[in-house]
Amino acid sequence: MNLPALEKDSPRPFLKWAGGKSRLISQYHRYFPKDFNTYYEPFLGGGAVFFHLQHHPAVLSDINPELINVYRCVRDKVKKLIALLAEHQRNHNKDYYYYIRSNGDGTQVEKAARFIYLNKTCFNGLYRENSKGEFNVPIGKYNNPKICDPDLLYSASAALKSAEIKVRSFDKVLKYAKKDDFVYFDPPYYPLSSTSNFTAYNRDFFSKEDQIKLRDVFAELASRGVKVMLSNSDCELIRELYRNFDIREISASRAINSNGNKRGKIAELLVTCN
Repeated sequence: MNLPALEKDSPRPFLKWAGGKSRLISQYHRYFPKDFNTYYEPFLGGGAVFFHLQHHPAVLSDINPELINVYRCVRDKVKKLIALLAEHQRNHNKDYYYYIRSNGDGTQVEKAARFIYLNKTCFNGLYRENSKGEFNVPIGKYNNPKICDPDLLYSASAALKSAEIKVRSFDKVLKYAKKDDFVYFDPPYYPLSSTSNFTAYNRDFFSKEDQIKLRDVFAELASRGVKVMLSNSDCELIRELYRNFDIREISASRAINSNGNKRGKIAELLVTCN
C-alpha cells in the first residue's frame, strides 16, 4: 500500500475532537507501516489517521454509540444530514444550542445532525457526558461557527463508503486482527495530573486498569505479527507499560485548558511495533 500525500483537499475529519491527530499526522507519517492488509481503529474519535491513510479494507470502531451513529450517517445518509445541518446553521444562537442539547430524541440522522451541531458549537469541541449519558458541555464562544460544510461531508462520506463501522470495545480487535493487519490505538490519554483528567469523556471512565488492559491487547497483537501503533501521554506509567516497544516523543499542542496561558506545546508518546 502506498501512503497518500498530505493533500489539502483530501478527506479529513469532519468533527472537532479533543486530542484529534490532524496536526500530528506529519510527525506520524514516517512511522506508519508501508504495507498492511486490513486497517483497524478501535478508538475512532475524529478519525484523522483513517482519513489520512484512506486504506481499504478498514474497520472503524468505538464504544460510543452516538459517535458511531454519526459516522454511519455520514457514510450512508449524507444528503439528509447536510439538509438538517443547514437548518441548524440557520437557527443557531445560545437559546437554540441549549434547546438542542437538552433534546436528544429523533431518528438516527436527526441524532447525527444534533451531534455534529453540538460538536461545532460547544466549548472546544469537547465530548463529555454526565452519569446519565447526557451531553453536558456548555456553548463555545464562536462568532460564526461553520456548522454545515457540504464539501467536507461529501468527501468524508466517499472515504467511508467501504469501511465497516462498529460499536465495539477496544479489546474486541483481538477477535479480528490478523498477521500483517495494522491497528492504531488512540485511547483516552492517561492524565498528567488530577486537573488534566480528560479520560472521563463519557460515562465509561477509562481507568489505569483499562490502560494496563490496553497494553496487554497491544502486546498480544504484536506477538501475532499484527502491526500496531498507539498514542498516549508522556508520563511514567505509559513509558513503563510500553518499555518493551519502540517509544518516540511527539510534540503536540495542548488545546483544552480553561486557562489560555497553560495552552501550548507538550510531549506525547507514539508507541510502535511494526
